[in-house]
Amino acid sequence: MSFFKKIKEKIFGSKEKKVANLDKYVAGLSKSRLSFLNQIAQLQKKHIKIDDDFFDELEEILIMSDISPNFVNTIINALKDEVRFHNIDNPKLITEIIMDKMYTIYSNRSIVNINLNVKTDRINVFLISGVNGSGKTTSISKIARKYVLEGKKVLIIAADTFRAAAVEQLEIWAKRVGASIVKPVTNEKDPGSVVFRGLDFAIKEKMDLVLIDTAGRLQNNVNLMQELAKINKIISQKIPDGPHESLLVIDATTGQNGVSQAEIFTKATPISGIILTKMDGTSKGGIVFSIKDQLNISVKLVGLGEGMDDLQPFDLDLFIFAITKGLKNQYQI
Repeated sequence: MSFFKKIKEKIFGSKEKKVANLDKYVAGLSKSRLSFLNQIAQLQKKHIKIDDDFFDELEEILIMSDISPNFVNTIINALKDEVRFHNIDNPKLITEIIMDKMYTIYSNRSIVNINLNVKTDRINVFLISGVNGSGKTTSISKIARKYVLEGKKVLIIAADTFRAAAVEQLEIWAKRVGASIVKPVTNEKDPGSVVFRGLDFAIKEKMDLVLIDTAGRLQNNVNLMQELAKINKIISQKIPDGPHESLLVIDATTGQNGVSQAEIFTKATPISGIILTKMDGTSKGGIVFSIKDQLNISVKLVGLGEGMDDLQPFDLDLFIFAITKGLKNQYQI
């Protein structure tokens, strides 16, 4: 069975109802899909056979799609081995092999865990980090809404004491989605004290989920590390096994710069997963592979649009399908 047919079968034969999220992936990744397919089509049109020049241009296409050079090098080497082994020289036959290798390399590097660590018998605590403008506030709101709709008691702790606007936005969103909120009191500048009060409230009110918003300043890496370390210590004192998720929000449109920002945050606090926002706004979907390659952290949620339901669990099958949908004869349903 071909790779594309396997992906199709995993989606349309899935008991997990992957089909329900398929339209969101296809719509949200339309820019990346059109860009990638157009570049591959032009490459195949230009070359009548697979040779070193073909691979050089393919390498450039993949790097320009925001895939890290190291990951691209691994893909190219795997492709060359495959082409030699099967004696393939027709460029039109290589697209499926490219996606197969990308999928396999991504999956094989480590366990891909996209599930959020939520349990019913405890107060679940999510620490959420990210630079200003990354979509952190909106992501927190969408996560809160999801769990409120599931009947959970959700608390948002607005611990970004340096941005009054962020606190105001979270307060508005909390009211809209039906979540509780703990925010800084007048002249309260210490994020740790806000988190302390918030967790006391969560324990008293027996909340199911606590979402902690943190400051997104990168200008002073030392302060960032100290602040996040203090917040983590307070969480562990109040909720001994917390935080249960430490999620980093990255704006997909920032490309490699976003990955560089992530490297700074990983030095400040352990990161359990990535929320990759604004995927609908970029034509370079390769950042998904760069994050895995450079940080070895799984993308757990992807922002595929501005709607409240457009923050979706990351699914590699759906991602590959959406990026390649439209290739002639690949997905006949």
